[in-house]
Amino acid sequence: MTAGPAAALNLNGYTDLPPGKIAAIVTHLEMRRRPALSPFQKPDSWSLRRIDQDHRRYRALFKAVGEPWLWFSRAVIPDDKLAAILDDPKVEAFALQDGTADVGLLELDFRSEGEVELAFLGLVPGFIGQGGGRFLMNEAIGRAFARPIKRFFVHTCTLDSPGALGFYLRSGFTPYRRSIEVADDPRLLGFLPRDAAPHIPVLAAQA
Repeated sequence: MTAGPAAALNLNGYTDLPPGKIAAIVTHLEMRRRPALSPFQKPDSWSLRRIDQDHRRYRALFKAVGEPWLWFSRAVIPDDKLAAILDDPKVEAFALQDGTADVGLLELDFRSEGEVELAFLGLVPGFIGQGGGRFLMNEAIGRAFARPIKRFFVHTCTLDSPGALGFYLRSGFTPYRRSIEVADDPRLLGFLPRDAAPHIPVLAAQA
């Protein structure tokens, strides 16, 4: 990823980005006590499987879940740095299986003392709307608060599903900060295909 000159941020209007850059509004949320969970009875065919040590499977699932929304953080990370995260015993990554395939991703990061980060939670496009998100969130909350933590936190952004922020709010998270993330467009760098996330136009420099 490249670093160019910083653009002056206009806090009362538009800020133009250089060609090849993307930007997202990030909402940071936290949960300081375990909420009452919305009940969900999962089908018998569903199961959670740890995939921390299967890096190839993890990358494939991250791609399937995140590519439609232009999730890029784990798409651009080198293999050794990804391994350093996933091989840490304080990081737990799970695949939700529907009996035939991996259809959801849940990742919890316990590396900060007294805190847990909901690093990733998502479903493959064809599985959205079947309750998988609620099942994964209930699992996440239960696993987080099974430990003596003070805070469970997550962030979502405008590159995520339009329903993500509302889902987190309904799940008991409270927003506490907003920020702007600017990055190189991963499609222009070859990390994601050019037709990924077609709702976010590719704006490259003119030849």
